[in-house]
Amino acid sequence: MIDIDIKPWERIDSLDEKHKIIQDTRGFLYGTDAVLLSKFAKIKNKDRVLDLCSGSGIIPVLFAINTECKNITGLEYFSNLTDMASRTVKLNGFEERVSFITADLKDIKKHVSSESFDVVTVNPPYKNDGSGIQNENEFKKIARHEILCTLDDCVKSAAFALKYGGKLYMVHRADRLADVIYAFKSNKIEPKTLTLVMPKPNASPKLLLIEGKKGGGSELKLTPPLILGE
Repeated sequence: MIDIDIKPWERIDSLDEKHKIIQDTRGFLYGTDAVLLSKFAKIKNKDRVLDLCSGSGIIPVLFAINTECKNITGLEYFSNLTDMASRTVKLNGFEERVSFITADLKDIKKHVSSESFDVVTVNPPYKNDGSGIQNENEFKKIARHEILCTLDDCVKSAAFALKYGGKLYMVHRADRLADVIYAFKSNKIEPKTLTLVMPKPNASPKLLLIEGKKGGGSELKLTPPLILGE
């Protein structure tokens, strides 16, 4: 067993029989949306992959578990989270494949080269700052609301990092579909595939999964909805 420092407020959770993740019990624990995004994104073995708003590092770690990709980077604002994610990477033996950058994604130009990634993924804050009930827990409030970054900030940063023809994969709330498509098109990322996610048959969609292509042509494929309750 690898000797990993675990803080008093952290816990180790199993991802499968072999792999584990360290999570901060004070903050926003990963959920179904992160898992759905990791499965939706199409990752090739030779791709350079960047995950924005990386949090605990769940999406880069799932990519390392489920693909052969060897160049996966997570970018996260909070240093305590990139430290925790780096310890998760060490715990699973992924140090040669996964790394993290502590940075504000709005300053992405200071940390990565333009057009240097084949794939960017992002599970951004879902709610406009000021909309809905804001959690008193500062970690959860920032994870859920556009306090540190907006939807457009996320897409603009992805567009800077992506190569021409590169792919952006995002999970978001279904009721913000218009905002998502506008942000994509405003930053010259063309929406290519859209999957709506329903909690059960005949229910209204709660989430969306969208693939965009930098510099792509105007043609959107709407897939059958993904029904979680089936």
